[in-house]
Amino acid sequence: MNSESFANRHIVIIGATSGIAEHCARRWAQEGAGSMTLVARNTDRLSEIRDDLTVRRPGLMVHCLSGEFLLAQGVQQLVDNVLAIGNPDIVLIAHGSLPDQSLCQQSLTLCAEQMNINALSPVLFAEAFVSHMEKVGHGTLAVLGSVAGDRGRKSNYVYGAAKGLVTRYLQGLQHRLAGSNVRVVLVKPGPTDTAMTAHLKQQGSKLASVEEVAAAITTGIASGKPVIYAPAKWALIMMIIRHLPRFIFNRMDI
Repeated sequence: MNSESFANRHIVIIGATSGIAEHCARRWAQEGAGSMTLVARNTDRLSEIRDDLTVRRPGLMVHCLSGEFLLAQGVQQLVDNVLAIGNPDIVLIAHGSLPDQSLCQQSLTLCAEQMNINALSPVLFAEAFVSHMEKVGHGTLAVLGSVAGDRGRKSNYVYGAAKGLVTRYLQGLQHRLAGSNVRVVLVKPGPTDTAMTAHLKQQGSKLASVEEVAAAITTGIASGKPVIYAPAKWALIMMIIRHLPRFIFNRMDI
């Protein structure tokens, strides 16, 4: 997509303070987005990202909003506030958290909180935006799932189950909107070097650079891909993991 065709586009990012979302915003700003609406709970960090974007791209119109991320009524109000600014051409839903699996096993309260923020909240936002896109007859909705949602594993099955719900929900939206002018994109990042995965990096895990993942996401959205693995190698890795026989899979410490 050239900068001229991109110039009038309004991009909305839910969870704009996440590392992946921030770098997607930078790429879209450099590509000439007309305006952005950034939504997050941390208003101080949101302001920092807005200032960074406007330095990188003088003249870029950036709106910042904060609100309720968990309760349905609050999510709808926040989406209504976004829509009052203007019809979105691209919506990226990117919020979530990476919980400690062992702590989730010890606390039903924590388990419920993590399922809510990683599964229920993203799909509520998705449903609200898609309903509007259907009415106006266009738009692209992209939602961050995860490779963790492809098969439940003992090391992160609470997070994986939440992302698995996002995967099935987005598949249903894609089926519902097939043949329409509304596109739904499921994004499945692998482990990425962000603040959320700092503990994994300390443990020696190999993480993809956030710049590489953001590039895969923005390029994939522009090319019309329905599913984006970022980096692309994870499509093959997860295909193998999904199809491993149970008696082999159960011997693996993953």
